[in-house]
Amino acid sequence: MIDHKAADWFVTYRGIVLPRHCDHYGHLNVRFYAHFFDDGGFQMWHYIGIKQSDLTKNGKGVVVASISINFIHEITAGQLMEIRGAWTKMGNKSMAHEQRLYNADTGIHCATQTTSEVYFDMKKRQSALMPERLRKIVAAHVIDIN
Repeated sequence: MIDHKAADWFVTYRGIVLPRHCDHYGHLNVRFYAHFFDDGGFQMWHYIGIKQSDLTKNGKGVVVASISINFIHEITAGQLMEIRGAWTKMGNKSMAHEQRLYNADTGIHCATQTTSEVYFDMKKRQSALMPERLRKIVAAHVIDIN
């Protein structure tokens, strides 16, 4: 069932699984899980009030350092999906979040993606300290998911 016990989980993506999203087994293909989770990842920032332009000031940005997807239950063509996300960690240069994909009609948990991102200096091509103002915003939304 959808985990509503933590108020800090928020919707990052809603959609429907189309036949073109399915593989030869008839369920959502892994390439589309990644696609939907990636779209949701941008919404993680927006939801807490950080604009993309805030992240890219002064030649900086945020890049994905690692992603892991755990496939739990299949979802098939014609089923509605809802992805919910939560911030799980904030450091000086890196942060992490988790997103969970659910069948919107049944509440069945179908997949989880964990993501680590790094604040990045695009000119130097290396990690950088995240501005304190942005760090504090993310840190205020970090929850314990264990």
